[in-house]
Amino acid sequence: MMDLRRLVVLAAVALLALNPVMTAASPAKSKPAAIPAAPPPPPFEPLPPPNVYLFRGAMGPIFSTGMDRLGEKLTQAGFSADVYEFTLCRFIGNRVIASYKEKAAPIVLIGHSMGGLCSIVISEMAAKESIPISLVIAIDPAHATGDVPLNVERFINIFLSDSVLGGGDVVAVPGFRGHYASYDLKENSRVSHINIEKSDDIHRQIVEMVTQLPRIPPQTQAGAVPLRYLVPADTLVELWDSGVRVPVRRGDTMESIAAANRVPLWTLAQSNSLAENAQLTPGQTIIVPRHLAPPEPAAAMATPPAPPAGRR
Repeated sequence: MMDLRRLVVLAAVALLALNPVMTAASPAKSKPAAIPAAPPPPPFEPLPPPNVYLFRGAMGPIFSTGMDRLGEKLTQAGFSADVYEFTLCRFIGNRVIASYKEKAAPIVLIGHSMGGLCSIVISEMAAKESIPISLVIAIDPAHATGDVPLNVERFINIFLSDSVLGGGDVVAVPGFRGHYASYDLKENSRVSHINIEKSDDIHRQIVEMVTQLPRIPPQTQAGAVPLRYLVPADTLVELWDSGVRVPVRRGDTMESIAAANRVPLWTLAQSNSLAENAQLTPGQTIIVPRHLAPPEPAAAMATPPAPPAGRR
């Protein structure tokens, strides 16, 4: 019996002696490896200067002289800007495609009347070659103007819906994800088909937009909301790129949202089919017009300066 007890005690002592070794030998629970942070996106490098192609309407040298003036302003701003007759549309379209394939650069197409129709035709030609069009501006395009194809990144239509010579209310094809803005100026009695392309204020904004294009980083198109406005009479046009949905917070009003985003109240009313004094509910969204790049300080919607006082 004594031998058995002695054996049990010796076994217990041996186990106690081995315990530290066993504990040290057993692997410790390792901490989960930290997931490395995603590397920051590479810095955006500005694109080359855009190539700008302008197209006159019918009897262009007589009725579309504003396109020549706009072309001169773009050239003075340092861009390659050439003005063509719309009758050369497909010939120039082939040249646009060949130039892009030789050296890729943003393409800008601007057309008045039949020239606006031509801008869409060339966009369709480029779409078949998988060539993007950075910006298309149609100025009172012809009624027969086709829909905006998917390869156009930004489209702006400035037109008179009651115009006989123009009046093209151009829409985009189904599935279009680019930036779209349409401005109907029929309420402005001072604007007609033969002077709509001569506006110095619109020219200034177009030059600014073309200047900004190479500096605008790639943006998701999913959040772009199309804009369609019937511009009130005697209102200066501000060329927004598209709309964006803004959530309503407690205490927000139509007027406060317009002021915070520096846009006219009428734009919110039209974009959202609401009265200017409509009651808003926290959580709903409001469509607000936007620029992809901030406009220059001299905004088009600013009140025109008062005439100088007469000398005494």
